[in-house]
Amino acid sequence: MRETTARSYHHGDLRRVLIETALTMLAADQNWNFTLREVARQAGVSHGAPYKHFRDKDALLRHLAKIGFERLAAIMTDAIAPPDRPARTKFLHTAEAYIAFAQDQPGLYRLMFSSDADKSVDPDLNETALKAFDILLRLLEEGQRAGSFRTAPITAQAAASWAQVHGLALLLLNGQLTEEKVGPAPVPAALHILLEGLSS
Repeated sequence: MRETTARSYHHGDLRRVLIETALTMLAADQNWNFTLREVARQAGVSHGAPYKHFRDKDALLRHLAKIGFERLAAIMTDAIAPPDRPARTKFLHTAEAYIAFAQDQPGLYRLMFSSDADKSVDPDLNETALKAFDILLRLLEEGQRAGSFRTAPITAQAAASWAQVHGLALLLLNGQLTEEKVGPAPVPAALHILLEGLSS
């Protein structure tokens, strides 16, 4: 009988191990240039094992992105609690939490918004991403009802807010928000300007 170094996992455990291994590789390399074969090798399973759960690498990447949006939504939900906080405070905490998430998990964050995490071919991924966006929509609606934010189309406010916060996150990740360029504490200053633009 041929000996093998591949580990044996229960069907559900194998899927979990493959996902955790891919997330670890993504965090270590901050890119997703790995192959399914490399994921299998790192997980200690046969080269064909990943295909029992993921049709191809793209399917695995979309699942990792889905996990990222689930984590982001959870962090944003925590940031808006407790419910009696003013909408402006909730918005600021949510934006700060969003940027912190990007800094803490840069590889995963970049994947979530890359063309390799194609939401148009994955309804589950698209729905999960929309849930995170819905948190922002609800927060802006709350702020408008309370008179904290100016009356404007919610989706337009959300798009403008998201674009600025997402842009700040990427500039930070790319080392572009240096004091030489934009002065000290650029993120709080930029978020203050954003809040002023939203305020009534």
